[in-house]
Amino acid sequence: MNVFDIIGPVMIGPSSSHTAGAVRIGRVVNKLMDGQEPAKVEVTLSGSFARTWRGHGTDKAILAGIMGYHSWHEEIRDARAIADARGLAYSFIEQDIPGAHPNTARIRFTLRNGGEGTVEGASVGGGNIRVTRINELQVDFSGENHTVLILHMDRPGVIAAVTNLMRQSYADLNISSFHLSRVSRGGLAIMTIEVDTLPPDELISDVRHLEHVVNAILIRAL
Repeated sequence: MNVFDIIGPVMIGPSSSHTAGAVRIGRVVNKLMDGQEPAKVEVTLSGSFARTWRGHGTDKAILAGIMGYHSWHEEIRDARAIADARGLAYSFIEQDIPGAHPNTARIRFTLRNGGEGTVEGASVGGGNIRVTRINELQVDFSGENHTVLILHMDRPGVIAAVTNLMRQSYADLNISSFHLSRVSRGGLAIMTIEVDTLPPDELISDVRHLEHVVNAILIRAL
């Protein structure tokens, strides 16, 4: 734990958990959109998020993060108006998610090109977050480190192909965390790889060309 975990982040808003953490959850969505513009977002707020979001500005914080703002940007205060001006439709639903952390948001987004996705994450205190689901697949990362998400078919040799590529062509990258989950044997799976330093863009391109890889995205440290 460092001093910023104790005193909290530099931010706009009254609460590191309900405002700063909410911005960072929204920023995960922003990264997953990979430069595409969102047309619609539906945000389910669970636990204390659902009870206090109006007073703490959690709605504005999540919208600001989705639009690419950081926790210290003053635009958070006007996030609804900015979203309206951009033509971004949004809604907020108060509904407890069974087994979820008390400060959890589930964000469903639709892109202007028709693409869709879902992110579920929790604000765990001091502006820190844990992302637990992407598109119904279990993940586990904080956004503190650069994170490579690799959607792939569950086939023998895929993990070895990815790690061998990193070892042979990107040997200076150190993996700090690895997580794998799958829907079913032989179905879709997702690798979550956190690394200590920012990988070059070529890594993502190379991974995308591996057999059985559906897509790969880099989420830079939030």
